[in-house]
Amino acid sequence: MLKVNLPDGNVLEYSRHVRPMDIAADIGPRLAKATLAAVVDGRTVGADSPLPENGQVDLRLLTKKDPEALDIMRHSCAHVMARAVMRLFDGVELAFGPTIDNGFYYDFSMDRPISEADFPKIEAEMARIIKEDEPFERIEAPRAKAVRLCEELGQSLKVEHINEGLADEATVSFYRQGEFLDLCRGPHLPSPGAIGAFQLLSVAGAYWKGDASARQLQRLYGTAWFSKQDLEEHLHRLEEAKRRDHRVLGKQLELFLIDPEVGSGLVLWLPKGATVRRELEAFIYAELIKRGYQPVYTPAIGRVHLYEISGHYPYYADSQFPPIEMADGDRYLLRPMNCPHHIRIYQSKPRSYRDLPLRIAELGLVHRFEQSGELNGMTRVRGFTQDDAHIFCTEDQVGDEFRGCLDMTQFVLGTLGLTDYRVRLGFRDPASDKYVGKPEVWEKAEAALEGVCRELGLPNLEIERGEAAFYGPKADFVARDCIGREWQLGTVQLDYNLPSEQRFALEYIGPDNQPHRPVMIHRAPFGSLERFVGMLIEHFAGAFPLWLAPEQVRVLVVSEKFEEYGRQVERRLGEAGLRASGDYRAEKIGAKIRGAQLELIPYMFVIGGRERDAGTVALRDRLEGDLGAMPVEEAIAKLKAEIANKGRGEK
Repeated sequence: MLKVNLPDGNVLEYSRHVRPMDIAADIGPRLAKATLAAVVDGRTVGADSPLPENGQVDLRLLTKKDPEALDIMRHSCAHVMARAVMRLFDGVELAFGPTIDNGFYYDFSMDRPISEADFPKIEAEMARIIKEDEPFERIEAPRAKAVRLCEELGQSLKVEHINEGLADEATVSFYRQGEFLDLCRGPHLPSPGAIGAFQLLSVAGAYWKGDASARQLQRLYGTAWFSKQDLEEHLHRLEEAKRRDHRVLGKQLELFLIDPEVGSGLVLWLPKGATVRRELEAFIYAELIKRGYQPVYTPAIGRVHLYEISGHYPYYADSQFPPIEMADGDRYLLRPMNCPHHIRIYQSKPRSYRDLPLRIAELGLVHRFEQSGELNGMTRVRGFTQDDAHIFCTEDQVGDEFRGCLDMTQFVLGTLGLTDYRVRLGFRDPASDKYVGKPEVWEKAEAALEGVCRELGLPNLEIERGEAAFYGPKADFVARDCIGREWQLGTVQLDYNLPSEQRFALEYIGPDNQPHRPVMIHRAPFGSLERFVGMLIEHFAGAFPLWLAPEQVRVLVVSEKFEEYGRQVERRLGEAGLRASGDYRAEKIGAKIRGAQLELIPYMFVIGGRERDAGTVALRDRLEGDLGAMPVEEAIAKLKAEIANKGRGEK
């Protein structure tokens, strides 16, 4: 007998073999038609997946209204796309076709290159396949039989994956749709008729399993939605994202540079971009001091042994620069993390409970050797600066300190207008061996973190198993920008492991005059300054709020005869601490205004004879246009008040 627990509290009992689609049919014909998949005991499965014969299960049927269904539909659309490509072209070998944010891709090995000119006929063939609406059928086979089947199909990449990637699996699964058969774990829709609207987006190069020494493939990207309206809205967001691309705006606005002679993924901050960074640094440092942090500086390199103790080496071996071998046999590493250096500062002298909490902060440069295909402007780089801080505290202080870190991250995001965010708790996956420390320590850390977050009522709190740092659980702030894209920004991490006897054996002397182990909190509201600024460029479309703008005011003279007064005004702006320049060219005032607007200057001081004679300026806003004439000091006071409030920005 099988008991099926439904979300509404109802319990159904079955003495026969059933699938989620059978249960949907028992509930009602409308639900049976709408059911696309199911969640059984927390695991997403196909609607045709057999349920156990005995015991009990928690069942949730998925329809178009459920977010999980969209991902399943896109995976099915990837299969439809692969089937269309195989119908249209000869000699196609299949690699992998996963879903990604807002879409999917499939990697192909084939002699003929696919171009955007091929998209219409591929899409037309996909539409025919969807109209045929043949079911997706799951087939399970023993490994040996699966290998023979893939060999008969001429799919050598799948053969290799079964022999190597699935070597521990006794059986593997395929999905058949008409003449198309593909190695796949699923799940899929019952049939492709539920695919609402789709579009191919781009084609790019790729490598088999991401290995640059392996076979080169073609990666075809697409997107799919349940409605045409959703698709059109997504395509509009993509166009808006192109307009805001920080790589394009960074070049146009002279904010940053990545020079191949310097190295891929290494950012050169140009003067204007450096101004934005400097303002952010001043902002964060002022807040740190208010909250009792002590700024430090540490080198961007350290002995390999230090990182062996911490566990970063060899844990980050695949993404670290190779160690530097010295003549005396010692080895050094470009640091992937700042925390071991801060730990050594903590250990530089005996600590008492009276010294805790000790809050150490640094804008520290770290290096990761990201793969070249993963580099992306400022948002994915090989050298970046973390607004890093580490708090050493007693167990009794963990709640208050973690609460303070979360509050600071909320303050930073709120100041920049990033108020639409969710908080993702990254917890340990008990089945994984990548985590250090004892399970009971992890359970204590996770309970402490979740308790504080729920007490604070953080928005859209969710828990993701397997997303913890290797040394402890974390809370990540995932912010949504003005066009709806999500960015993982600030993070707060709780760590009982690096202070442990197995790592650095940190101690403090307690009120009982005995040694005790402190707890460590890792915290970075910006995350990476490079990535954060890249995100801000796109969020503001390069039009930074006044306090961050590289140039805050442009003095524009109607004609050259007002240059002397214009330069006086420019000097007064500089003396007031405002970043200003003047345009004294022999150009018409309209052209000068357009030029300042194209450079996204927040304010313009327009000066003609009337303004000179009255000692005023005609204040012009980048967005609102002419604000009228006012005395110079009044205009300056208005701008300084806005800077103090950090209160505006074009979206």
